[in-house]
Amino acid sequence: MAKALTPKGIEAIKPDQFKRREIPDPALSGLYLVVQPSGVKSWALRYRFLTKTKKMTLGRWPLMGLVDARAAASEALAKRELGVDPVTAKKQAEAMRYDTQITEHDSFRSLMEVYSKRHLAKLKSGRVVRRELERHAMKLWGDNDIRDISKRDVIDLLDTIAETGRIPTANRLRSYLAHFFRWCEDRDVISNSPMLGLKPVGREKSRERVLNDDELRWFWLACIELGFPWGFLGQILLLTGQRLGEVAGITCDEIQGEMWTMAGGRTKNGRSHDVPLSSVAMNLLTKIQDFENPSQLLFTTTGYTPLSGFHKGRNHIAQRMCEIASREMGVEVDVPHWTFHDLRRTAATGMARIGVPVRVTEAILNHVSGTASGIVSVYQKHDYALEKQDALYAWAEFVIQVTERRNEGSL
Repeated sequence: MAKALTPKGIEAIKPDQFKRREIPDPALSGLYLVVQPSGVKSWALRYRFLTKTKKMTLGRWPLMGLVDARAAASEALAKRELGVDPVTAKKQAEAMRYDTQITEHDSFRSLMEVYSKRHLAKLKSGRVVRRELERHAMKLWGDNDIRDISKRDVIDLLDTIAETGRIPTANRLRSYLAHFFRWCEDRDVISNSPMLGLKPVGREKSRERVLNDDELRWFWLACIELGFPWGFLGQILLLTGQRLGEVAGITCDEIQGEMWTMAGGRTKNGRSHDVPLSSVAMNLLTKIQDFENPSQLLFTTTGYTPLSGFHKGRNHIAQRMCEIASREMGVEVDVPHWTFHDLRRTAATGMARIGVPVRVTEAILNHVSGTASGIVSVYQKHDYALEKQDALYAWAEFVIQVTERRNEGSL
């Protein structure tokens, strides 16, 4: 016979890191202690009402102790015996308490603001996480009561994104939402996260996409035609090989002469990074600086916030590429899908093609893996400043040469 639960025994129960545990209370049939993978413990009651099995969340341990949980479960079962569904009665009571109105305090938007200030602001990736949550979830659920967002709602959102071919984006958003709802759960805002049991949307394939010479030419010409902001952004991404967020966040004070310097807080690995700028890149950045802009940001359409809507921006360039390719080839051309990050890979591959040593390319990309890892990262302090400058000048010259000729070869 199973032993009855005790406060000390409950405290000692360990979570399963992969799945939720439900531990029955032998002293009261239907009462369970629910232990989440995160370690959060709560009480739930399972019962039958009108031939249907139902579940009722009672409260969070240790705020609701063992005695209180048994009392709440007994009260609920007593209502059932009187022909009243305990879950329905609880919802009606909550509706009266909140006057059936969605309060600003409990809205997805309001809680996201608190989550951003108290949690995301402390993370290096916080700005990216907030951007993705606002981009996909905020516009859909912003004014919704957080307790009304169901697992089905989340699945529909993730499936909609995945159906457009953006499986990595859907998987990243799933992870961001899981952390957000867990944060809400830990603070007793919600009883159970709608993310429980939700697996990644799909398997991600390692991308190897590199633009060939024709695509490189079409890309460059498309960027010239589009101009600011997307054309200029695409050109700087290709010429420097830097990450999308780093390029989009360039400020005037980061450009000193022909050097772009990013502080550690602006890079993925937390290391300050110097990027020599070729004359082609400098010419583009100078044109951007000529635009009237009350902020220090170079890539901005509002004058106050960094450029956003990257997916649509990429599509603008891709569509113009197809138009240019079709005119050039005399037939309709469908350029294979590419992403902004593929430009970084294209730059790295292109520099290898023109003879730039791998270590120099890694220094340009600000990589700390590969030849820059291990003992080399400890004892090799050479910053490759001159080598990086020569490489990026040579890469810019190569790009211009490719755009001025038709070449059926590929990178």
